[in-house]
Amino acid sequence: MNEKNTLSIINIESGKKITTPLFLDSVSAGFPSPATDYLENKLDLNEHLIKHPAATFIVKASGPSMVEAGILSGDLLIVDRSVTPKNDNIVIASVLGDLTVKKLRKKGSMLFLVSANNEYPSIEVKEEMECFIWGVVTYVIHKAITK
Repeated sequence: MNEKNTLSIINIESGKKITTPLFLDSVSAGFPSPATDYLENKLDLNEHLIKHPAATFIVKASGPSMVEAGILSGDLLIVDRSVTPKNDNIVIASVLGDLTVKKLRKKGSMLFLVSANNEYPSIEVKEEMECFIWGVVTYVIHKAITK
């Protein structure tokens, strides 16, 4: 197989480069379609996932408070600090010095950081609290679930 017809990913935990074939056709999530023998050139995930490299960072999610938003413990979150946070964006916030991932919700003049799991309470952001938004989550990367 030709090197230019592969996808290279760096494992952030081990630092090892992983190379895998890259096919032109997409995979049907409905009815199966025959695979093609034609391979595309390299795919740079930075081009697709990172719009503002100087303002983007990746953090690992921990805990189950955002499962209903599709964020699982161990997922990698791509966060863009240059994006202006809007109502219902998923954000990384610093609350009293601790980072958390929550949905930003504004109701009138009140601001809340809302969990996507009913077992976890929302955080009302009050004026006297030390709280600021670090950035907006633009992508979530998680491993396929296997049993």
